[in-house]
Amino acid sequence: MSDPQGHDAQHESLIKTPKQLIWTVIASFVVPITVIVLLVNYVAAGDHTGAGTQALSEEAVAQRIQPVGVVMLKDASAVTAVRTGEQVYTAQCSTCHAAGLANAPKFGDEAAWAPRIKTGFDALLHSALKGKGAMAAQGGGEFSDFEVGRAVVYMANKGGAKFDEPKAPASAASAPASAAK
Repeated sequence: MSDPQGHDAQHESLIKTPKQLIWTVIASFVVPITVIVLLVNYVAAGDHTGAGTQALSEEAVAQRIQPVGVVMLKDASAVTAVRTGEQVYTAQCSTCHAAGLANAPKFGDEAAWAPRIKTGFDALLHSALKGKGAMAAQGGGEFSDFEVGRAVVYMANKGGAKFDEPKAPASAASAPASAAK
């Protein structure tokens, strides 16, 4: 049962020469590395359509790094048309006063406006410019104090007051005259 030369057949190796041993060692390193590189290329080259794959697109990055606020510089000497009380009311005040949101007196509701009218125009204007309750301050915003005053007169007069239109400041009074020329 044993080999006449003393070799046992079940313990015999496929590698018989040093040259075969060198090629086997090299193949044992090169083949797995080649397989790994091919797998990585296969996975990386695919079209990614899953959730979150657009995170590095130019649009997504630009949206994430956009500025939170914008500083706008206005020319104080620029001639702009002075808006009427109705225009200011429509643009700014009607959001809350038309529906009576956040305890704002509804436009034209004489019962709701009566206690406020009793405080007088100056108190109403002060509340409009500085803010009161849920109402934000409007002074120094998009509208001038004069325009906010005109809106206060417009709303209060529709609520039963008899306030006179506020006098235009010198720069606002000259703007329509110079625009007409």
